[in-house]
Amino acid sequence: MNIIAIDGPAGSGKSTVAKSVAAKLGYLYIDTGAMYRTVTLKALEDKVALDDKQALIAVSDSLDFDMKYHNNKLQVSLEGKDVSDQIRELNVSSKVKYLAGIKEIRNNMVRLQRGIAKKAKNAVLEGRDIGTVVFPDAKYKFYIDASFKERVRRRFDELKQKKSDVAENEVMQDLVERDKSDMTRSVGPLKKADDSIVIDTTDLSIKEVTEKILSYMQ
Repeated sequence: MNIIAIDGPAGSGKSTVAKSVAAKLGYLYIDTGAMYRTVTLKALEDKVALDDKQALIAVSDSLDFDMKYHNNKLQVSLEGKDVSDQIRELNVSSKVKYLAGIKEIRNNMVRLQRGIAKKAKNAVLEGRDIGTVVFPDAKYKFYIDASFKERVRRRFDELKQKKSDVAENEVMQDLVERDKSDMTRSVGPLKKADDSIVIDTTDLSIKEVTEKILSYMQ
């Protein structure tokens, strides 16, 4: 089994890079963040209180989730409905932290991630704890980062392209809170694995980052 682990903070470009690397190698691309976003969306739709730990765990226990490629695009389904765009909205993104820090939910998500990857045999996974928790023995580990200013710009542009009515200062505040939550939570925190290769993407294009990753694998 060949596993490529790509970790990094929000807006660092890891999702786009992971997709690009997977396409070049013919590997399955697994967006682990989409899983946390989907269970968050389900909790919001069911009007579950975000401080009701047991109710949130129950949502993750029974999550009817599917992830596949359709027309070269990652399609995420919740109970048979395509929610690929919905889970990227700021309202969902800003709430993920309430679920991502719950051990039982992370255990459920990690189990799903490992199962999908092992079935595929060759996979590129990106997230916050791939190289440290999900696949600590991954053959290749990369930590993707960028300056905070650049990460805000990328996230803001992404939301504007989707015609999301959001102000840049809202995106900035959301990233500040997400970084703090990702790095300080007690389970599965955002952390650079000791044996991972760090790549600063601030001034690099997706093509350049992809080529850099592939060069380390040769």
